[in-house]
Amino acid sequence: MKLAWDPRLAIGHPIIDEQHQELFRRVGSLLAAMHANRGKEEVGALIRFLEEYVKVHFTAEERFMSAHGYPQRDAHAALHLQFEKTFSGLKGDLVESGASSVLAVKVNHVVCDWLRQHIGHADRALGAFLKV
Repeated sequence: MKLAWDPRLAIGHPIIDEQHQELFRRVGSLLAAMHANRGKEEVGALIRFLEEYVKVHFTAEERFMSAHGYPQRDAHAALHLQFEKTFSGLKGDLVESGASSVLAVKVNHVVCDWLRQHIGHADRALGAFLKV
């Protein structure tokens, strides 16, 4: 259940790439804490951090999109909103059931796959646009 940044996911924008790397580090920490059964409080703190950091990151991306007139801004922002709802559901699962191995697998599947897909496609397109 290890999540590691893959340099091939870099989109070429230093601020966005650093934020993506931090997201990978924090999600990796979350998965490690869940896997090690280190307690609901630690996992809860990591989920709260991620919930806030994701909003900060999405806001930064959306500002870049608006500032540069990115034509896919609305569609991209809709993906962000969808992920925020998904992540909120995972947080609800944590509150209801605690930091279980089942939740760790779910977080690994949902969050990690989403990060790789979103960065590899939607954010890569944004990076290409910003380079122009």
